[in-house]
Amino acid sequence: MVDELSVGGEPLPRPRQKTLALLVGRVTTIKLAYWAALTIAELLLPRILDRDFAARFPFSIALGAVTSLVALAWAAWQARVIDRRAGGIERGIATVATTFVAASVVASPASLPLLLVERARSLEDCAQGVTCHFEAIWLWVALFAVGFVLIPAVFAVSLPRHTRVA
Repeated sequence: MVDELSVGGEPLPRPRQKTLALLVGRVTTIKLAYWAALTIAELLLPRILDRDFAARFPFSIALGAVTSLVALAWAAWQARVIDRRAGGIERGIATVATTFVAASVVASPASLPLLLVERARSLEDCAQGVTCHFEAIWLWVALFAVGFVLIPAVFAVSLPRHTRVA
């Protein structure tokens, strides 16, 4: 059986539900927090800055960049934290695939509120029903790429090759 194969003479440990829950929970939490922070920031920005879209947009880019960097650092850190009950998560094909699949299925729909906000921003000060600020949509596309690809990628790459169980 495949489960009985070993690498370097040692039998491979069997996957544990606690470890899988730890992996999915960490990546999902990071992505949900990322989307929530971005959406809240974009909703509050017009209230904080009483300016038109063109004057506010650089702040949207800056907030998106800072939020992305924080989320990427958080993902790298969480990939290496060892849980006292579940142990650590080792890097492997299965864990990397699970990181992308679970985070995509569970957390990516959380980007939809931000899309709705950016769609509304793309219509600000435009003729009725006409998009004149495509940069708002492009910002969402860039932030979506960070959330959908970069956060799980940084998490997966940051997973240690071997972990110790506490």
